[in-house]
Amino acid sequence: MADLNNADPIIPGPTLNLIEQAAIVLLSMGEEPAAAVLRCLSREELLEVTQVMLRISGIKVEAVRNSLQHFFDDYREQSGVHGASRSYLKRSLDLALGADIANSVLNNIYGDAIRPKMARLQWASSKWLADRIAHEHVRMQAVFLAFLPPALAGEVLDALPQENRDLVLINVARLKEVDRDLLIELDEVVSRCLESLGLQSTSVEGVRQAAEIINRLPGNRQQMVELLRAHDPAVVSEIEVSMYDFFILSRQNDAVITWLIDEVPLEQWAIALKGAEPTVRDTILQAMPRRQAQSFEELMRGSGPVPRSRVEQAREEIMAQVKDLADAGEIEILLFAEATVE
Repeated sequence: MADLNNADPIIPGPTLNLIEQAAIVLLSMGEEPAAAVLRCLSREELLEVTQVMLRISGIKVEAVRNSLQHFFDDYREQSGVHGASRSYLKRSLDLALGADIANSVLNNIYGDAIRPKMARLQWASSKWLADRIAHEHVRMQAVFLAFLPPALAGEVLDALPQENRDLVLINVARLKEVDRDLLIELDEVVSRCLESLGLQSTSVEGVRQAAEIINRLPGNRQQMVELLRAHDPAVVSEIEVSMYDFFILSRQNDAVITWLIDEVPLEQWAIALKGAEPTVRDTILQAMPRRQAQSFEELMRGSGPVPRSRVEQAREEIMAQVKDLADAGEIEILLFAEATVE
């Protein structure tokens, strides 16, 4: 995500878009009313409007007046007759139908009461959520995922133990209605998550970050690596692997790739490129003569499925060879996407 504190401010033009208008209205409300509105937004809506609020500047009085006028015009059109509040309806239905039936009716009208709680979990990491529900029974895991946005639910499922993912997903697919007892149990799980939400740790990929920093150091990078190795050889080994990630092959010029194709057996390339990012695969294929590229694609198709561990091993072996060639000065490797000048 861009650094919003250093980003250029947004200066509204003559015609304001809807997000800019919403930002101006919220800024005009004061902190507490604006906070009440922001709590009603989805995660994506909240991020979009608050980024504009943070960066907007140079607002003219006329722009504020037009935004507020637009807001009140929309309000008059849509408000019409003020309907009964949920609390009013609940009191009425309790008297008419009893509490259990009233709750059932209201859930159908307003949506399940659990949904607002689940919406707050969008701010938690998928790994953290998966850890919270990993020891729940499969049906509870399925119900939990069913109430999350699909993208987040997919990430949480991917973070759950692999042996039960198919069972969880088939239980999601079989859901039609959730009975009251299961909803109560779900509410308890969600409440526990919310209670500890503020305690979740923020994950940082330290090895990856250190590798990216070293890749961008001017001068003798290897000297810094050796200094670090004196402190913690094991961590430095991980850093070196991350520095020479398989994806950096997509950044190399044709001369480097051609050299590597000659150095590494095609059979090893065929394994290493299984499931690789299209940019990496295209970089390798485009550096080959057309006839060789055709033969290589046939070789890949003929090799069939390959275990992930074997693919990773082939990539590590190739990148170790790349590092050796770079250290020996035989090739010059571009370790990060450096800006270019025409």
